[in-house]
Amino acid sequence: MHWQSLAAFVALVLPSANALIRFPCAQLVTERTDPLVDPGRVSAHVHQVIGGNGFNITMDPNTDLSKAATCTTCKFKENKSNYWTAVMYFKHTNGSFIRVPQKPNHLTGTPDGGMTVYYIQPPRGTKVTQFPKGFRMITGNPMIRQRKNVDLTSPEAYSLSFRCWETSGFTDASNSSPPGAGRYDTVNLPNKKCNAGIRANIFFPSCWNGKDLDPPDHASHMSFFQGRVDANAGIILMNGNCPSTHPVRMPLLFFETAWATEQFNNMWPTDGSQPFVLSMGDPTGYGQHGDYVFGWEGDALQSAMDNCFDTLGLPDSCRQLTQQSDADMNACKVKTVVNERVEGQPLAALPGCNPIQNGPNPATMVNNCGAVSTTGTGPAPTVSVPTATVPTVTVPTSTQTTVVTPVPTAPQGPAVPKYGQCGGIGWTGSTVCVAGATCQKLNDWYSQCV
Repeated sequence: MHWQSLAAFVALVLPSANALIRFPCAQLVTERTDPLVDPGRVSAHVHQVIGGNGFNITMDPNTDLSKAATCTTCKFKENKSNYWTAVMYFKHTNGSFIRVPQKPNHLTGTPDGGMTVYYIQPPRGTKVTQFPKGFRMITGNPMIRQRKNVDLTSPEAYSLSFRCWETSGFTDASNSSPPGAGRYDTVNLPNKKCNAGIRANIFFPSCWNGKDLDPPDHASHMSFFQGRVDANAGIILMNGNCPSTHPVRMPLLFFETAWATEQFNNMWPTDGSQPFVLSMGDPTGYGQHGDYVFGWEGDALQSAMDNCFDTLGLPDSCRQLTQQSDADMNACKVKTVVNERVEGQPLAALPGCNPIQNGPNPATMVNNCGAVSTTGTGPAPTVSVPTATVPTVTVPTSTQTTVVTPVPTAPQGPAVPKYGQCGGIGWTGSTVCVAGATCQKLNDWYSQCV
């Protein structure tokens, strides 16, 4: 999002800043496991998982993940929680599917895929209580194929969305509004080519009933806060009030996933149809969902919520937490336990029994399709795909933050102010910073004057 605009908004309308931490987490594993909905079994569709290596197919609720995990893919070492979402695929005109790779989000360094995670305390001094040990929740419904029937001014209506990046710059127009707000965000998958990729936005409800850690539906113990949403501000810094049934305010948990869809734009179907599909066979995007299992060490998250008040939420601003290098984040992995191919080559079908279901009626489960239903070891099977041309996909990478001297790709403009963009793939603006600032490369898509 356009953090300079957000910072100005905070300074003007809020009497005091809210606690906020924002950090990257690299990919831990991608496979058909979901220990909340399908504990101990192969799950219905593929998920990308991030966080601590205590993750497994069973996830005994009595296990203390902060002690079970020996590493984490997240920037802060104290965070052994796990988070997962559906995977995005591109459907080629020959009928094959290829996983859409992820790329580093703005100002996140060099994570290996994964997501950007936020924990947000509401403004006006409202205090939050960290999630308790054993806490779990989900948000969204993978089976729906049309917009949920909710009040369009309610927080829930802004909780799941997609951003169509037209350009890649951190302060560009298509990155200038809060998540779920503005003309570049939609609740469905964008029905057009997005020249710089698509960002998925997932907010979780933040009001707890104060009793249940993980009810059978994994959702009824939580509720969205109440209030009328300002369409220009969204819910990321909204105060709101918790309902009497769910009186305990928790941190507002938020995921961002940057999908490198732009590399498929030259293969867009000639009939103009939208070619991206989520791993549960959802081409609409309405079935977007997320899962969370708490695993922070001790009271580390509470300490961050009580003390870290940087509006940008950058890791360096939260001294209460311990950072690790991008290399250590990327090195933390767990082995797959489902013996099937889900990425790395074109696939003849989406993994699991997941035919594309357009709706608008809810999707239905398909059984006995021959998909792998047991765990195992050994090399993943090779699948056959049509002989027609299939896409060649590259996984975006970025380098460590270094001082660079970009080569201008357009006539030199006025000096870029501090914290403005000064370079990156596709950048056509000025590459010279104001006096006292230097242009630092944060990733291939974004360099900033700092």
